[in-house]
Amino acid sequence: MVTDRRPTVRARGQCHCGAVRFTVTGPLRDVLICHCADCLRHHGHASAHTRCGEGDIAFENDHGLKWYDTSATGSRGFCGDCGSLLFFRRKGLGGLAINAGVLDAPTGLRTALHLFAGSKPDYYEIGDDGVPRHATMPPAQDMTKFRFS
Repeated sequence: MVTDRRPTVRARGQCHCGAVRFTVTGPLRDVLICHCADCLRHHGHASAHTRCGEGDIAFENDHGLKWYDTSATGSRGFCGDCGSLLFFRRKGLGGLAINAGVLDAPTGLRTALHLFAGSKPDYYEIGDDGVPRHATMPPAQDMTKFRFS
């Protein structure tokens, strides 16, 4: 069973080259692993995202940060200098998704959910990690505990 662990943490993160550096002062949502076709294309594999509230992130350096719209409802943030994929923002959802791998360890986060497990490619298996999985996107009422307003 997934519990809604939202510890108040202070996390730091950055892109590979340091042209984008940030601090998160509020809570971080546990990690969702997404196996959808869009994430596979953007990341080259499944993606791992945490999420913070919009007002809980402060940029120490953002001169490399670039955004592009991936659809009518979402945009992705990346470093224009080194190409690191950093963020995802869905319009109307609130908060900011952060690629978990760009956070400095230790994060104190755990994997909470696999999304679009039915879309994963044939070259890997999702192990028996005890984490709930959904073939597509779970119903909206099941996702409310993973959102920040």
